[in-house]
Amino acid sequence: MSLVVSPPERGITTVTLDFPDRRNALSAELVGALAQALHSLGEDSAVRAVLLTHTGTTFCSGADLKAPPDPLDFVRLLRQLVELPKPVLARVDGHVRAGGLGLLGACDLAVAGPAASFAFTEVHIGVAPAVISLPLLPRIDPGAASRWFLTGERFDAAEAARIGLVTTYATDVDAALAPMLDGLRAAAPHALAETKKLLTARVLDAFDDQSDAVTALSARLFASAEAREGMTAFLERRERPWVL
Repeated sequence: MSLVVSPPERGITTVTLDFPDRRNALSAELVGALAQALHSLGEDSAVRAVLLTHTGTTFCSGADLKAPPDPLDFVRLLRQLVELPKPVLARVDGHVRAGGLGLLGACDLAVAGPAASFAFTEVHIGVAPAVISLPLLPRIDPGAASRWFLTGERFDAAEAARIGLVTTYATDVDAALAPMLDGLRAAAPHALAETKKLLTARVLDAFDDQSDAVTALSARLFASAEAREGMTAFLERRERPWVL
């Protein structure tokens, strides 16, 4: 199974992306399993918060190009993370690419360690960061979004913290998470849920206004000749024809 859900430990349930051989890529199966797990955790009174983490050197490499999720299912998953009545924290000490940045952007808090790196690689394979723009653009620095979305360059955890993609960069991820988790354990559950609603209102407005358009855009681009060539080149580990 590509997802491991632990029992709550003092109110915190850890959900682990556990398919390192595929770099925790977002397959249709993984998106479905994560959606099902979040539904159960959202209704579990023993759960105060959810900690999303990973095994291996990659938090999430983006869409599984061999078995990609339906764009609409991925939109629903991202919205589910944003709307979950429990805070979701990301523990990142590995690489995050493309759609994985959407998962990260839908979390409420995130700590990234020294092994973390980030890149919006969509433009390099002939698509766009369409669906993941919904949780990200309301939250991250606009100028930085322009650079990293357009160039697909890689950047580090310190830059991710500067632009608002993660909450903080820390050399010891678990030590940085500990006071956050203790603060959530001390919070009243209903007050926590209502406070999260205040913080996510602008993000949900983006989902309400743009979900249909970005889902259609994503489907159209993934079906394009340019994307087919880009994804084939990526899987075959060769240069794309448009690289100058």
